[in-house]
Amino acid sequence: MLNKKKVVVVLPAYNAAKTLEITYNEIDFSIVDEVILVDDKSKDETIKEAHRLGIHHIISHEKNKGYGGNQKTCYNKALELNADIVIMLHPDYQYTPKLIPSMTHLIANDVYQVVLGSRILGKGALAGGMPWYKYVANRLLTLFQNILMNAKLSEYHTGYRAFSREVLEKVNYNANSDNFVFDNQMLAQIWFAGYEIAEITCPTKYFNDASSINIKNSSIYGMGVLKTSIQFRLHKWGIKKYRIYANN
Repeated sequence: MLNKKKVVVVLPAYNAAKTLEITYNEIDFSIVDEVILVDDKSKDETIKEAHRLGIHHIISHEKNKGYGGNQKTCYNKALELNADIVIMLHPDYQYTPKLIPSMTHLIANDVYQVVLGSRILGKGALAGGMPWYKYVANRLLTLFQNILMNAKLSEYHTGYRAFSREVLEKVNYNANSDNFVFDNQMLAQIWFAGYEIAEITCPTKYFNDASSINIKNSSIYGMGVLKTSIQFRLHKWGIKKYRIYANN
């Protein structure tokens, strides 16, 4: 708890058995009250490992719902537990849990309602092993989105995010895709709702056990990002309405 605000970390997991322990052990439990792990029908022993570590809130999907579908379960459960601040952390150890206090303080002290851990600020992405094709795609897609959304983020594609309860209750994230573009749609909803988004520099690690989408899925994601950006602008101009902005 921080400033009398309940802090919950959510772990959207898929085949994370090898990296879950090192991720979990770096969480700062002096401020984190609860941890929720949602397993998206892993093929390894993620659930067994979560129980061994003593994670109290473990949810297992009976069938694979996708990355976005996993996050929906994470956030719905966090709100059910009366979380005031929710940090989404990948349990594959690609992002360091040591940034949780910094991200949490910004929200707990009402400086920002949303905080992203950016791999692009500084030299974290390439230094951490991000493939060049992903880095170039990241930069081009981010430029396109910043123009259409009249915003200025260093990247829209990080998987390390913190939200206030207010934001999660405001945006209609349950209407978003169940796939990877969920992340992008959620940021578009946040911009549309009028919130500011903070970024902090985040080192990242690319290694064999860290999850990463392949070229095919990356291409599908990229097309989804372009579509999301265009839909945002059309909805903003009142030319066409989209359901994901219905509650904004």
